[in-house]
Amino acid sequence: MELKFIKANEFVSNIKCSIHKNGKLGFSSNAISRLGIDTNKSIMFATMDDDKGNGDLYAIILEDINEEAFKFNKAGNYYYLNTKAMIDSLQYNYHNKTILFDIIKTDTLHENKIVYKFIKREGRSKK
Repeated sequence: MELKFIKANEFVSNIKCSIHKNGKLGFSSNAISRLGIDTNKSIMFATMDDDKGNGDLYAIILEDINEEAFKFNKAGNYYYLNTKAMIDSLQYNYHNKTILFDIIKTDTLHENKIVYKFIKREGRSKK
C-alpha cells in the first residue's frame, strides 16, 4: 500500500467575485492573485445559450486594455469592474439579493486564452 498525501496548499479557498449594490463587480483577494488581475489588463465576458438561464458567465482575461472589454480598476487593494450596464442587462437581482460568482478555470481555450466560468450563486436577501 502506498500513501498519497494531500497537500493543503493545493486547496486554496475558492476564487470569487460579487456584485456590489452599485452594480460593480468586486474580486476577492484570492481571485486577484490567482487570476493575475492588474490595472493594465481587461476582461471579456460571454454567455452560453445552453446554460438554461442560470446566470453563469464565461470570461477571458486579456493582457492589455481592449475597448471591447472591461478594464480592471483599483481602489486601495481592491479591484473592480464597472459592470453596472452589463449586470442590469442580464437582469441580475442584485438590489434584493447578494449575488456571488465562484470562478473556476475550464479546460477550454479561446484564442489561446484560458476560459474561466463564473458560476452564479445567490445568497441571502438584502434588507
